[in-house]
Amino acid sequence: MKLTVRVWRQDGPLGEGRFDTREVDGVEPSMSVLELLDRYNHDVVTSGGEPVVFESDCREGICGACGIVVNGRPHGPVKRTPACHQRLNSFDDGATVTIEPFRAGPYPIIRDLMVERGALTEVLQAGGHVHVAAGTAPDADADRITFDTAEQALDFAACIGCGACVAACPNGSANLYLGAKLAHLSALPIPASERGSRARAMLNEADLMFGPCSLHGECAEVCPADIPLVAVSYVNRERLRTGIAGS
Repeated sequence: MKLTVRVWRQDGPLGEGRFDTREVDGVEPSMSVLELLDRYNHDVVTSGGEPVVFESDCREGICGACGIVVNGRPHGPVKRTPACHQRLNSFDDGATVTIEPFRAGPYPIIRDLMVERGALTEVLQAGGHVHVAAGTAPDADADRITFDTAEQALDFAACIGCGACVAACPNGSANLYLGAKLAHLSALPIPASERGSRARAMLNEADLMFGPCSLHGECAEVCPADIPLVAVSYVNRERLRTGIAGS
């Protein structure tokens, strides 16, 4: 299988970006998009060039580090699937595959396909944590949680923080990410005790860095953790509950 690969190259945050195009031969349909980049880099290095910089870690769809845009879609053509699990069988032999970094204002380019996604971390650091008193662990049944509540909290907690939702949104909104964190922590009894202060801190931080929700649901279509779109509603719920004016 042979593919024409167009990869975004940019020497640094202030550098002028460009596409580098080359044919990559001998790839298999079962290979992932990241393995295609590995093969691309092998060819680049063999010819004396500098390999393209991109992020990856576990390659198991867990860490969220592999965010890229493939043919105009965050992560790739298959819905709700991380780039490391996007297979080349989605492309015809001889097709052109264009690979770019996440395109969003809160994600400045570091180099090539690597962007700075620290804005998400800053939102989480603002309030996505729980203060608990150290000491003897409570009994397992001290705080009763229904099965449905636990399952809902786990569904929202599945967010891997890849940031594709922001890249997909034309306004650069992080409401799917933010809503998932707020919904997860407000559902459980111990973190719910700090619900108000958490919401105020995280909402204020998000308002500084991200745009408003576009109300079109592009975020949920690309979310590899399949966070439900209803997570977005938790942002407005918590905003109204704490009395914070909208951005």
